Amino acid sequence: MAKVKPFRGVRPPRDLVTQVASRPYDVLNSDEARAEADGNPRSLYHIIKPEIDFTDGTDEHDPRVYDRAVENFKAFQDKGWLVQDDKEHYYIYAQTMDGRTQYGIVVAANVADYMEGRIKKHELTRRDKEEDRMKHVRVQNANIEPVFFAFPDNRDLEQIIRDVTAGKPEYDFIAPDGFGHTFWVIDDDATIARITEDFAKIPYLYIADGHHRTAAAALVGNEKARLNPNHRGDEEYNYFLAVAFPASHLKIIDYNRLVRDLNGMSPAEFLARLEYKFIVEDKGTMPYRPAALHNFSLYLEGRWYSLTARPGTYDDNDPIGVLDVTISSDHILRDLLGITDLRSDKRIDFVGGIRGLEELKRRVDSGEMAAALALFPVSMKQLMDIADTGNIMPPKTTWFEPKLRSGLVIHKLD
Repeated sequence: MAKVKPFRGVRPPRDLVTQVASRPYDVLNSDEARAEADGNPRSLYHIIKPEIDFTDGTDEHDPRVYDRAVENFKAFQDKGWLVQDDKEHYYIYAQTMDGRTQYGIVVAANVADYMEGRIKKHELTRRDKEEDRMKHVRVQNANIEPVFFAFPDNRDLEQIIRDVTAGKPEYDFIAPDGFGHTFWVIDDDATIARITEDFAKIPYLYIADGHHRTAAAALVGNEKARLNPNHRGDEEYNYFLAVAFPASHLKIIDYNRLVRDLNGMSPAEFLARLEYKFIVEDKGTMPYRPAALHNFSLYLEGRWYSLTARPGTYDDNDPIGVLDVTISSDHILRDLLGITDLRSDKRIDFVGGIRGLEELKRRVDSGEMAAALALFPVSMKQLMDIADTGNIMPPKTTWFEPKLRSGLVIHKLD
């Protein structure tokens, strides 16, 4: 059963939250972070992307960069830009995009739950990326940025969310990207106890986004436990920062593909060969969005096509075989285009659906790419089914939006 606890969050004062809060470290590069933080010494980028404090081209893995992160985190606290709460709280964090709001509960999640499989994953992680995040957690002795969890809908927790969010929020602002962020502090001891008890009835939590951050946070906590001869199990390092959303609140956005060439085929030959596994329909010059599972959108030479997988080309009883990313990877990318390794092949690129079909069209029309393939998004049920069966999704399958804003609350490990 899921074990969570409240914690003494480290947060910006209300009047500074929009200056401190930032996008997550992994959705922008150093130059973009430097530009966004320009003229703002309170930006969290000085902590999560501290290479921006050095000259252009400084390696983000330079030991001086990690040292600067520690210095900046301490300075933010010394100057009152980040202040630790005087008691343990849970928090509610709401995000609004395109008129739809999702409500998450900010918790300290349990390291043992991750190590023992009660926090389930659906993606593989890379050791080099884990190690980079582990260094940040180690040197800061804190989880600066949260990870993004989902949990099966729970009536009691939904009621708590409704009750808490009926009150006045601590933070309420619209970020530069147009997404709304609202944050409540749960101060009532009885409500705090109920949240702990209600999560204890939930068998599993699911990583929605942030597999590397989750692994890094849990591995550092596990490392601290091994190194502590007086380890008890209730120390703060046994927990890490997460925002957990009811599964029904979340919407996965499509994650689309662009290919640089047609593997020696002409466009006409490529379309003809697609006919073996797909029903191909010319949709003209207006953008076409996939209409349902097993339907794809292809943009090629200024025209949009509907591709519908023929019966027998997929297995609806196989949690991986049913995925459109599997169908397209097997029958288009591998069999026709010779692209077998989605993680490393330079002939393919990926675009989150948040950027729209126009971005696919732009990159093909520019001549940079030969064709674009848009997929119908994966459902939360599919994601949870895959995690429950111990399977791993193919690379670049899910895209969650909006991303969690970093800097609203931080969890210290001591």
